[in-house]
Amino acid sequence: MCTACVIDSVARRLGRRGVFSAMAAGAATMALSAAPSRAQQTARSFSRVVEMTHVLGPAFPTFEGGPAIAIERKLSFARDGYNMNQLTYMEHVGTHFDAPLHFSANGPSVAEIPPESLVCPLVVIDVRARAEADADYQLGPEDIAAHERTNGRIAAGSCVALNSGWDAKVATPGFRNATAAGALRFPGFRPDVAPLLLERNVAGVAVDTLSIDHGGSKDFAFHLAWLGAGRWGLECAANLGRLPATGATIIAGAPRIEGGTGGPGRVFALL
Repeated sequence: MCTACVIDSVARRLGRRGVFSAMAAGAATMALSAAPSRAQQTARSFSRVVEMTHVLGPAFPTFEGGPAIAIERKLSFARDGYNMNQLTYMEHVGTHFDAPLHFSANGPSVAEIPPESLVCPLVVIDVRARAEADADYQLGPEDIAAHERTNGRIAAGSCVALNSGWDAKVATPGFRNATAAGALRFPGFRPDVAPLLLERNVAGVAVDTLSIDHGGSKDFAFHLAWLGAGRWGLECAANLGRLPATGATIIAGAPRIEGGTGGPGRVFALL
């Protein structure tokens, strides 16, 4: 049907005034659909994105000391028309998540972590000076108390991050900081801080080291207390030193792998 015929048919139904009203309404609808809504205009309420993820490659340090990942090119653009790699790695390498299942008999897998707990206020506790003086430093209740005296009570649902400055060592042997006997030395959370964080209803914790327990831990007591309570952890976080004590929001992109005890992810902070 021609456009003129359609207009004539509509005109007979609506009359002259109705046609103009309909045309105006249509134009307004088109303008609204083309322009961003008020919600869309105000949705971006942040001004800066801070990368919290290290690049994962075979040389990235691991807890056990072996290669972090094997990357094998299976298809190439020149030969096959597109590129594709085969990746082989353990779950807990690079900037990665610990799911409750990692240290519990039947806790939630990484795929079962509630998404609302992965987008939350980020609290950064700076222990760089203490970690520099003592590689085995463990963040304890006294550090939480000092933080709260300055910044107020930690909000429920937050992620509490330990900033030891260890991410600066990631390309060096100092990241694992292994002794001649093979023991690792780096900061972590002290086990007795877990009940305090649970009382605050914290959703997750993050560290810039290889483990949420300090490197010398033999019993992984913080892992057991924290993950065993159904909470998540993030290890090998990057750039915590670029973030304020409070005020950032973490976007913790945990992988959704069936039955997974954890896995590498992409993590950002919004300011």
